[in-house]
Amino acid sequence: MSRFFKKTNASEIVKKLITKVVMERELICEGDRILIAVSGGKDSSVLAWALSQIKPALKFNYELSGLHISTDFCACCKKSILCKRLEEWNVPFTDHFVPVIGRLKEGEKMNCYWCSTQRRTELLKYAVENGFNKIALGHHLDDIVETFFMNLCSKGEMLAMPVLLNYRKYPVSLIRPLALLEEKQIITCASEQNILKNACTCPYGQNSKRKDMREKISDFLGKEAGDIKRRILKALGEGKIDYLTE
Repeated sequence: MSRFFKKTNASEIVKKLITKVVMERELICEGDRILIAVSGGKDSSVLAWALSQIKPALKFNYELSGLHISTDFCACCKKSILCKRLEEWNVPFTDHFVPVIGRLKEGEKMNCYWCSTQRRTELLKYAVENGFNKIALGHHLDDIVETFFMNLCSKGEMLAMPVLLNYRKYPVSLIRPLALLEEKQIITCASEQNILKNACTCPYGQNSKRKDMREKISDFLGKEAGDIKRRILKALGEGKIDYLTE
């Protein structure tokens, strides 16, 4: 794997690994209408770029659209730049405002879980109302492994972010095409594609439990972290229970 990375630039690696997981997990099918949750950050921006670029390799037709959820606490996203980039990639862009803080009940404080719940609800609602059958999220390999260990250590549960989630209550599936990619690979790709300097970050996500878990995993796994994370992902998806599909 390391030799392959040295010979190929990051953008090509991103496209090849996304194509690989899409084909192996059957994340995209002929005629799919896919709604990409675009936050304005590096992960979802690279995801939108890559899904638009790999269409010839997949050899079937699918439709892409980007939905940005604006909130009442974060105005850092440069939406005009985001919209322009998506148009360059032939991905239509829609901006949808959600008063995340405004929906908090009296006495409650803003946190990542509340925000993600509100945004996910709005994504599902928009997808169903506008005829999309799949929602693509920008979670990567690090996110999936971190979530698994957070659930294991904090809740005592064997739960991971599914790469493919088929909702029972909605005619929509959730896909995570960046599942094979480490964050550092996405950062390098974003830099190559001139995406990184325009990416935004959430002010509530700087000191989260996820960050603490990421540091612990990095310290524990050491130099072989990338290979071990992929083995963990493989184990989650190839055991008697497939933790990557629900």
